[in-house]
Amino acid sequence: MPDKRKEKIGLLLGVVGVICFSLTLPATSIAVPYFGTTIVGLGRAVIAGIIVAIVLLVRKERLPSARQFKSLMIVSFGAVLGFPLLTSWAMTSLPVSHGAVELALLPLATAGFAIFRAGERPSLKFWLSSVIGAIAVIIYASYLGLGQLHMADLALLAAVLILGLSYAEGGQLSKELGSWQVIAWAILIAGPFFIIPVFLSFTADMLQAPATAWLSLFYLAVVSQFLAYVAWYGGMAMGGIARVSQIQYVQPFLMILFATLFLNESITSFTVVVAMIVVLSVIVGKNTTVKQKESKPVPSKAINE
Repeated sequence: MPDKRKEKIGLLLGVVGVICFSLTLPATSIAVPYFGTTIVGLGRAVIAGIIVAIVLLVRKERLPSARQFKSLMIVSFGAVLGFPLLTSWAMTSLPVSHGAVELALLPLATAGFAIFRAGERPSLKFWLSSVIGAIAVIIYASYLGLGQLHMADLALLAAVLILGLSYAEGGQLSKELGSWQVIAWAILIAGPFFIIPVFLSFTADMLQAPATAWLSLFYLAVVSQFLAYVAWYGGMAMGGIARVSQIQYVQPFLMILFATLFLNESITSFTVVVAMIVVLSVIVGKNTTVKQKESKPVPSKAINE
């Protein structure tokens, strides 16, 4: 597949992944009051684990190598344990709009880890556009009165760093293992360890939760925890980790839009202006040069799957 076409498909997959991820905080905000942090944060991995176990068995996928297993542990720690648990806890006390602006720093974290893990060397123009996007969301955060950091804020910032590392590691590993296989194995590695705490946290009262709460929980398990990562890791493998990560700058504003639609949170003209600045930085950033160290050819099967 020609490089330009592969990059376009990678960017398209990145857009699909970001749209799916943008519903994660709103869905978490809906589910947490009824199921609690443990069920929402870890239970989604248990549900997703059942699904991916069936898929892996039906497809008779080969086991990852020892080296790949080490990378999968990093992905699992960030995408399956750290991020879901930290954001679920933070959403017990923060509105979606609050969390959205802090998660907007995720592309910078991802690009930063990509430098060390994937050997990518973004240009100065890339970093300038990233900094402009980050400054825009920080100004927006200050506008919302986020001047003081609380424990929930620290949890979200930790989630950004942990997931940034996971994204960079998963995007690199997807080139050789396959995009959906990366998140599938990561879920399968961590999921069984969550069964006991999830079981102990479940109460009979949770069975009375409304349909919206159950729908949100299953969205988090099937889409946010699995299908969104399939698109996202596939996009980074084909379009480049640093470049595709720039698409995430529109994620906080998609989150705010969905929060407005589903949670009745308000959206202001200032939000629209900042969104336009951030989107512009994404457009500039994704069109910049990102050099990469030469690596061994990757089998086409791993990329296409």
